[in-house]
Amino acid sequence: MNTANLQLEGLYLAIAAINNALAEKGLLSREEIAMALRRAEQIALGDYRSEDLSGAERDAVAFAPRLLHLANNNAAQGQDLSFSELAKLVGQTKPRHPDRQ
Repeated sequence: MNTANLQLEGLYLAIAAINNALAEKGLLSREEIAMALRRAEQIALGDYRSEDLSGAERDAVAFAPRLLHLANNNAAQGQDLSFSELAKLVGQTKPRHPDRQ
């Protein structure tokens, strides 16, 4: 596996932990974190370049906010999931591409 991929996995988990700490300290609500992550996903998918991306590439651009959103939701339920568990959930919950109906 590419070392950069492993570094990104660690970064996603670190950001998820920071988001959780922000919520636990009452600095941001879980809803505020979720809204920020949904906004990040929409900005990424609305980028002018996204018109030229395949469905798989669009999923790649949206992966981080989707994973962090799921981490936030699961942390609210007292569950700290591993990267592989979160990545699997991203795949199971992502919207279908219009070209794959």
